[in-house]
Amino acid sequence: MREPGAILFPFFGMMLLTAVVWIYMYYRRLSFVFSHRIRPQDLRTPERASGLLPEAAQYPANNLRNLLELPVIFYVLCLYLYVTQTVDTVFVVAGWMFFFLRMTHSAIHCTVNRVKYRFYAYFVSALVLWFMVGRAAIGLL
Repeated sequence: MREPGAILFPFFGMMLLTAVVWIYMYYRRLSFVFSHRIRPQDLRTPERASGLLPEAAQYPANNLRNLLELPVIFYVLCLYLYVTQTVDTVFVVAGWMFFFLRMTHSAIHCTVNRVKYRFYAYFVSALVLWFMVGRAAIGLL
């Protein structure tokens, strides 16, 4: 396959995932804040918020921060592949794998937060990403 635009589907999938986690974070936090009548000023810093909000209400916020770490490399790599017209089937399949593994990681992180399973999804997604980066770098030679 030599359709550069194909890499943009998992690229936008990651953006959509980030938006869904962002919305879910506010839903969880605001539900708790309103139901417990917490004043917004009492949440002025992350440290204060962590003292007032239950751990489970903070899972989505922790996941959102995580979605702004390694996935940034994925975004840049996808744009690089698209601009340089070096997208192929391997990159597209790996891009989808990265997206689905990150979606699994987010689902675990935002709900049951079982660290063992969350770590597996994170670690394998990172391996997929580094494979993509390495393959793109080798393509420069």
